[in-house]
Order: sequence, then structure tokens, then C-alpha cells
Amino acid sequence: MTTDQSQPYQSQHAASQPRQVTMAELTTLVGTTLGPSDPVTMSQQRIDEFAAATEDRQWLHVDPERAASGPFGGTIAHGYLTLSMGTVLLWSLLEVVDAAQVVNYGLGKLRFPAPVPVGAQLRLTAEVQSVDDVTGGSQLTLAATFLANDQPKPVCVAELLFRYYRGRS
Repeated sequence: MTTDQSQPYQSQHAASQPRQVTMAELTTLVGTTLGPSDPVTMSQQRIDEFAAATEDRQWLHVDPERAASGPFGGTIAHGYLTLSMGTVLLWSLLEVVDAAQVVNYGLGKLRFPAPVPVGAQLRLTAEVQSVDDVTGGSQLTLAATFLANDQPKPVCVAELLFRYYRGRS
């Protein structure tokens, strides 16, 4: 995903301001934990739309009646839907004010230790593990933990890689 930082995507649920830093200040964040983020609701509509977009219509995601007697007592969000919310959740935590472009560069480790029940409020905490120079900018490596209300374990843990690029001079 590429995002124009001049108009950062803000969650419709955003209640707080993200930490604002410059590209030069990114390295000062190493070892810092950001978060928790503003919450995002994992509604059945969001789950159904993700199922339609990915053609993953497994009953435990999209059939509330059948899922009620299933292993989780109701429908749950897809793991990859949970992961995909990382970008919008990160925007509520961090804004690199002088970056011309942000690219979701990829992942390191990824696990889904617990389900996300429909209606859950999803939040993100992220520890800045490293900031590395790349051509034209910096790569930020985050140890991300996704949490859902009423879940004792994280619902997703991942190493997220984002690249922040400077504008052309």
C-alpha cells in the first residue's frame, strides 16, 4: 500500500492525535512503544465486505447462525482482515510529517494467537525495533501486537515493515 502523507488516512474512530516526527527524528523512536491506538470496530459488515473482496466466505466469518454453534460462539474476523487494519491503526499512532510517501513494505513474523469476535474493538501497540536507511528514505521495523477487547491473548502479532520516503528535491 502506498499512502500520500500529505493527506494521512485517519480512522473514522480517531480520538487522539498521532505522535508527529520528522524523517530525521525516526531513529529516536527505536525502543519506544507506540500505543495503544484508537480502536477500530470489527463489525459484521466489515467482515462480510472483506469476505466478498477476497472470496473467502468461510461460514465462521459470514454465517452468524451457523457460527453461533461453532467453536467461537459467533462469527470471527479473518486473520488477514485483522492484519490489514494495521495501517489505519498505525496512522493513529505515528505521522512522519515530512515524508512524501509511505509504503507498506511487508512483514516478518506473523501469527494469529486468538480469534477476533464480531463487534470487537481492535487496537494496536507497536514497538519500534529498528530504523534503517534505504534509497530515498528510511525503513521502520515495528513489533506489532493487535489486541481485541475481552481477549486475554493478542489476536495478531507481526513484524511490520514500512518505508518512509523523502520528496524529490
